[in-house]
Amino acid sequence: MKKMIIAIDGPAGAGKSSIAKRIASEMGIEYIDTGAMYRAVTLKLIRLKCSLNDTDRIKEILDMTDIDFFSDHIYLDGENVSSMIRTSEVNRYVSEVSAIPIVRNKLVTFQRAIGKNKSIIMDGRDIGTNVFPDADYKFFLTASLEERTFRRWLEIKEKGFDDSLQDIQREIEKRDKADMERELNPLCKSEEAIEIDTTGKNMDKVVEEMLFYLKE
Repeated sequence: MKKMIIAIDGPAGAGKSSIAKRIASEMGIEYIDTGAMYRAVTLKLIRLKCSLNDTDRIKEILDMTDIDFFSDHIYLDGENVSSMIRTSEVNRYVSEVSAIPIVRNKLVTFQRAIGKNKSIIMDGRDIGTNVFPDADYKFFLTASLEERTFRRWLEIKEKGFDDSLQDIQREIEKRDKADMERELNPLCKSEEAIEIDTTGKNMDKVVEEMLFYLKE
């Protein structure tokens, strides 16, 4: 199989990460969760009590930060933080951190380097529009606000947290607004992207639909 890059974009809770993992497994390629990368940086800034307005300090921290993936887990400076990056505190700040230009530039450079020599599927907010504008395949996944809220509530509940549906919906609405209105590489659908509404569809159905396009 020739090297390929598959880009998946869409709002929070549309099912991008879960579906991308399945596609990666089906096609035998590597899955890169860019959202987890931004969450890992957010977690580190929270831990170090770094002001999000202190760009000099953020740059220092980024220069001393290592992010890696192994066996479906994300490691921050050698520590498995897969569950810690999904807390409500990280949810509250991740959009703000993601909008900081030095953070985006640093992580986008890293993301592009990953895709240079191997086939990958990568999901995020600006993969098909900015990180890999020449991706071989581009998808844009979406779903209703209600469905995205319920999915995120189930995900958080499974991790032992008890955030209310109302709080989660407010956070998703806030994140949607921040993602779409940020100045640098906002969330938007690439002209070439295939849009799939995942509302009311189980994962198998969405994976089947995407594989249809990928195997054409």
